[in-house]
Parts: sequence; C-alpha cells; structure tokens
Amino acid sequence: DRRVGTPGTSPGRLDRLINRVPRDERRQDPQRNPVRQLATRVRHSPGSCRQPGRSTRTDTPQPAKIQIVEVALGLGPFSASLVELYWEWEQDPSVLVGYGRQTPDSLENRREGVQHQARGTDDQLRFTVYDITTTPPTPVGTTAVLIDHHVRTGEFIIQLNPSSRGKGIGTEDTRLTLDYAFHISNLRCVYLSVLTPNTGAIRAYEKAGFRKIGERRQSGYWLGQSADETLMDAIPAEFPGPSLVRQLVNPDS
Repeated sequence: DRRVGTPGTSPGRLDRLINRVPRDERRQDPQRNPVRQLATRVRHSPGSCRQPGRSTRTDTPQPAKIQIVEVALGLGPFSASLVELYWEWEQDPSVLVGYGRQTPDSLENRREGVQHQARGTDDQLRFTVYDITTTPPTPVGTTAVLIDHHVRTGEFIIQLNPSSRGKGIGTEDTRLTLDYAFHISNLRCVYLSVLTPNTGAIRAYEKAGFRKIGERRQSGYWLGQSADETLMDAIPAEFPGPSLVRQLVNPDS
C-alpha cells in the first residue's frame, strides 16, 4: 500500500453522484437501516505538501455502524471479513494498470495482507465505502490514508468496484475521507500520486479538493509505455465542503 503511485487506481470518469435516497427509505426503522441515525442531507455546491477509481453481492457482512454518511454514500469499517470482495475488485485489469502491478495477487496472499491492514489502525485510516441507497448498504470500494504522525500528513489511496465507476462515487467518497482526515484525524495535508494518463482519476481528485503540485517524470508505466506521475495534495483551508463531520459534531452551528 505504501508504494508511491498506488492512488492511480481511482475511479475513472466520476462526473455524477448516484441517485439520492428516496424519502420513504430515509424514514424506515433504524434497525433495518444501520445508517439512519447518522444520515444527513447536504447540498454540494497535496510526496510533498503545501502549507496555508456497485457490487451486486448481497452475502457479504454488513457494518455494525456507518461512521460518516453523505446522501448516497457512507464510510464504514474496513473489515477482514470482506477480503474476498476487496480481492475481486483488485484483480480488475484497470486496477492492475493503475497500481502498476505486473501480476495479479492471489487470494491467499491477500488474506495475509488484509489481516495486517485491519490491525494497523494507529497509523492509518481505512474505510469500506458503502452505497446506502440499497437495503442493506452495499460495499462498493475502499479508501485509506497512510498517516505520518511526525508531520501530520498522510497518503491517500482509493479503489472502487469496477461496476461502480462513472457515477460520481469516487469524488464523493474521496471528499468524505478528506473530511474525516482533516476534522477528526487533524491532518494538515493529504497527498497522492497518480499516473498522468489516468485523466479520469485526476478529474475526480480535483473535484474532491486535491490540486496538482507537480510531476515525477518517467516513474511508472501505463499500458506498456513509460509514463509520468502527477503529484497532488489537499489541505484543510481548501477543503470544498460542506463538512459532514462539523455538522454531526456541531449540528446547531
């Protein structure tokens, strides 16, 4: 995960958020919808750091609690029980190209890796992204921020279920993760690198609040050709908002 360039796996052209949750679904029994208590309707209007990318599976375990919720998406716990689902997403050819992997991973190796990731909560944020327009909510991706506590910065990583791309999901779950990183983890900068030919991912990151800060030349490969990496970062002062964390902690402010 700590390899520079892994964020190149982000979700393609993410230009629209998926449909809003119907009103009658938002009113249902909290026991049937684990995100009911946190659901909040909102309107939506960078390496080095500056100072100032839908699954149909229904048999996977669901989270006891979604931690932060947008109108159609929620960030839930990263769980070793979902390893087969994570592994399936990671074997998609577009993900392998974005990660710069030359060979697919085995499920056995991924099982070992996910156990380490699930235990390493002191120096990383890890979330499963859920589509909350379904009952129960459906896992559609993961996000992570690998934290350097000495300088209060972190590297952002994302992956999505291939069938969930092109719907605005990548932009929104990136924004939710930045909201958590800035306003709960109190990071002063979150950064990433992405292969420059991955223009859809770059657009999604920019919409979520990242800005380009430079390039690392000839440092990766894209479809058999050497490629540059685009370096990006995000800082709290430029977070596009609104902040759902602030709304949940201070609903009257």
